[in-house]
Amino acid sequence: MTDAWEFIRRARSLLFVPGHRPDRFAKAADSGADGIIIDLEDAVGFDLKSSARENVRQWFSSGQNAIIRINSVDTPWYEDDITMLADDKRAVMLPKITSAEQVISVLARLPPGSCVVALLETSSGVLAAREICAVPGVVRAVFGNGDLVGSLGIEYEDRAALDYIRSAIALASDAAGISPPFDGGSMSLADEDLLISDAKHAISFGYTGKVCIHPSQVSIVNSIFTPSREKIQWARDVVAVEGDGSIAVLNDKVIGRPIIKRAKRLLAQWGSIVK
Repeated sequence: MTDAWEFIRRARSLLFVPGHRPDRFAKAADSGADGIIIDLEDAVGFDLKSSARENVRQWFSSGQNAIIRINSVDTPWYEDDITMLADDKRAVMLPKITSAEQVISVLARLPPGSCVVALLETSSGVLAAREICAVPGVVRAVFGNGDLVGSLGIEYEDRAALDYIRSAIALASDAAGISPPFDGGSMSLADEDLLISDAKHAISFGYTGKVCIHPSQVSIVNSIFTPSREKIQWARDVVAVEGDGSIAVLNDKVIGRPIIKRAKRLLAQWGSIVK
């Protein structure tokens, strides 16, 4: 996998921007988000799909980059979307995935070095999450809470009802050896406390990032998903007591190999950033 997509693996925040609003592309890129997702799917009306696609072409031709959420493979717009992205390696967010075979077929249409961010927002996709995340070229998964709550008849606020799904996606990502997933968007733009609570809840399941639906959410999400100085110091202390690889003790707590592995992973990403 090309290092071009390292920013996706490490990202805390990805900000959606509608494909039919090119006036917002640069603003989104300057929002502080670790990456932007130009949306050709849900945010774009049927009659604006073609112009949104042209906006993406122009954005790329100006030397800019973005993840592109294309329309799902069973729609009349998919073919034009995938053809438009065939000129160079691209990062594609694939919505409404139902199987690993679907992901494989999409990657086969993209230039070598392209990648997929797997948006798991259907029941079939969640049940096949392990196979989907294991497809070579999938760099990260997203918990697609929006479509799932509608499909299952669950309220956004009912976290407990969604925790099995949230956990299943985290487990699938870990089993496949890819970065921990992104949490889905928080739909209340006015409730900052809810956004913070949602992000912290996702962290408790091992998630390391979250998608944002408005620029006002970016700084909060980045802050929550950036480890504290205390956490980084804990990781340094863990690595320091590793010794010969046997079980060690730190602050009266047993430190085994899984904890050491977690500490090293934390330091690899954040050790030189968080002082």
